[in-house]
Amino acid sequence: MDAANKVQEMIAIMSRNGWRITDQRRTLAKIFSDTDAFLSPKDVYDQMKDKYPGVSFDTVYRNLRMLSEMGALEQFYFMEGGLKFKGSCHGHHHHHLICMNCEKTVTFDYCPMEVKLELPESFKIVNHRFEIYGICEACQTERQDGAEE
Repeated sequence: MDAANKVQEMIAIMSRNGWRITDQRRTLAKIFSDTDAFLSPKDVYDQMKDKYPGVSFDTVYRNLRMLSEMGALEQFYFMEGGLKFKGSCHGHHHHHLICMNCEKTVTFDYCPMEVKLELPESFKIVNHRFEIYGICEACQTERQDGAEE
């Protein structure tokens, strides 16, 4: 999906959730449509304050969390880098392998929730996350090449 369609999709999600579509929110959608990278709340705040000097970090953070709850963004917790956000991968249910070195993510279709669970107290699952952290092939090769020197 191209960047313009990603922006429109994120704006449509905001609108369906009752958000007023402001210039700041369009900018927020554009920030995530222009990159496949993970962005920390500070990364997003730094980009937003260039165009909107009066924007507060709290406002940016609150919008990121709400966009994540709406499904417009996915949030990931990196052991070293803390909480980061990325535009959602829409289309089908999947999970992620995440490189702890370069933060590359690879989607995969296995879901542990497909196994029948005996949950206490008739607990109803509404949503779930499943992420596997490791080292990608490129980073493994880089480390081996560095060790040989």
